[in-house]
Amino acid sequence: MKITIREAIDEDASSIASLSDQLGYTISVEATLQNLQIVNQSPNEMIRVAVHEQKVVGWIHVFLAVRLESASFCEIGGLVVDQQHRRLGIAKQLIDHIKPWCKKKGANILRVRSNIKRTEAHQFYIQNGFSELKQQKVFEMAFGNEV
Repeated sequence: MKITIREAIDEDASSIASLSDQLGYTISVEATLQNLQIVNQSPNEMIRVAVHEQKVVGWIHVFLAVRLESASFCEIGGLVVDQQHRRLGIAKQLIDHIKPWCKKKGANILRVRSNIKRTEAHQFYIQNGFSELKQQKVFEMAFGNEV
């Protein structure tokens, strides 16, 4: 299977939104386009898409994370391959594609966070050289709509 990896462009927003839905994140095409444009303007973030026969079949978002308490690292913000194209090596190709960018940013560590329910994803990451660092809970606070 021939896969091309390239920069995500505005015209990919619909495909990216559809793939995001497969991850369980429902987002409109318009919001995806807005996020895509913001990320593409950031020097410390990157989105790449995997294309097969002119169809986007996967995407990866990576960003440089700078923390006061530790060395900088890159983090995968999202990674998804279309359900019909999984287990064909596409996700590994996407990960391998971003590593040189991370090195260029001065980071030699790549992290990813994965929902505790995604056991298949956990196996994929372990099989591809990641090791489990820790388990954590994620807390969120909505604000801005207070009366």
